[in-house]
Amino acid sequence: MAESDWDTVTVLRKKGPSGAQAKSKQAITSAQRRGEDVETTKKWAAGQNKQHLVSKNTAKLDRETEELHHDRVSLEVGKVIQKGRQEKGFTQKDLATKINEKPQVIADYESGKAIPSNQVMGKIERAIGLKLRGKDIGLPLEPKSKAK
Repeated sequence: MAESDWDTVTVLRKKGPSGAQAKSKQAITSAQRRGEDVETTKKWAAGQNKQHLVSKNTAKLDRETEELHHDRVSLEVGKVIQKGRQEKGFTQKDLATKINEKPQVIADYESGKAIPSNQVMGKIERAIGLKLRGKDIGLPLEPKSKAK
């Protein structure tokens, strides 16, 4: 067997810094000493929890003054909601679950603390079967006839 002549090549590479190391203060200053261009940007609100955004109604309530106030659900509507809920045998939690809202929403509507929302009022009307809007408050909700 003839001996093969192998060329041996040795490659030595130094790994670059990882993501966290490249952003460290020490890595930035050493790059600046070597004369390399360093670009830094500050990201605004990066990585913050976005769940606690101020909703439109909350902002309105914050700006509320004595001269300018928001209409609340009347106590009459609250009593009708309570009466209809009890006739159906629902607790506040049951009704809230049925309309996909939090139980606190039902409590606020019944106590007259809530700012009325047509969407929520419509869901409650359909769930308890009583009108909550207009001049016929408390009357049974008439099923809409399907016109063809």
